[in-house]
Amino acid sequence: MDSLTVLFAAFLIGLTGGIHCFGMCGGIVGALTLGLPSAPGQPFFTRLPYLLAYNAGRIFSYAAAGALAGGIGSWTAHLVSLHHAQLGLQILAGLFMILLGLYLAGWWSLLRWLEQAGGLLWQAIEPLGRRLLPIRTPLQALGIGLVWGWLPCGLVYSVLIWAVGAGGAREGGLLLLSFGLGTLPALLAMGTAAATLAGFVRRPAVRAVAGVLVILFGVYEVNLALKLFAHIGKWMKSQGG
Repeated sequence: MDSLTVLFAAFLIGLTGGIHCFGMCGGIVGALTLGLPSAPGQPFFTRLPYLLAYNAGRIFSYAAAGALAGGIGSWTAHLVSLHHAQLGLQILAGLFMILLGLYLAGWWSLLRWLEQAGGLLWQAIEPLGRRLLPIRTPLQALGIGLVWGWLPCGLVYSVLIWAVGAGGAREGGLLLLSFGLGTLPALLAMGTAAATLAGFVRRPAVRAVAGVLVILFGVYEVNLALKLFAHIGKWMKSQGG
């Protein structure tokens, strides 16, 4: 896939993954929104600067983690056969996309172990966020968002594994940036109509559609990498002959 298609796919995964965001982050958004200086009954635009700041910080942290993952993947790929390493990482990312789709659809929760493992990092970072409470300015909200971006989440971790095979720090950062922008509508909506939307995304049919879309993307990624593996193998064989 070309780079724009990959970034658009990451955006769509973030968009469909909004179902998972309601479960993971709904309580956080609700608590932060209720604690804002503007009363919950006031117009939405009075809370918008805070909500945008939360999410800007969160998405920046995603992009930073993606750049780190992409850089590590690029460095690792140079230690072995570059093409084979990248294709291997693409297969791994595709398999995690399939697991993510099963997770979103509620059919298999294997990815929860990733969230549990990430809890160790969260224990070290979370106290930094507590120092910024209560929220009184958008700048404080931005700081909370930067911390929030490291919340253990199987959805984010799956995309990070994808970023490892993206080709470099720049590509990994852009991949997670696109994914983060895809999650933005759901997270902004939580600050306004969380109860209504939560009921919608919990419907089995909605979860199933989101899960199937991500599974199909994962299958496509694995199939493409396997075909390229076969092509490289034939080319190497012809060169040897």
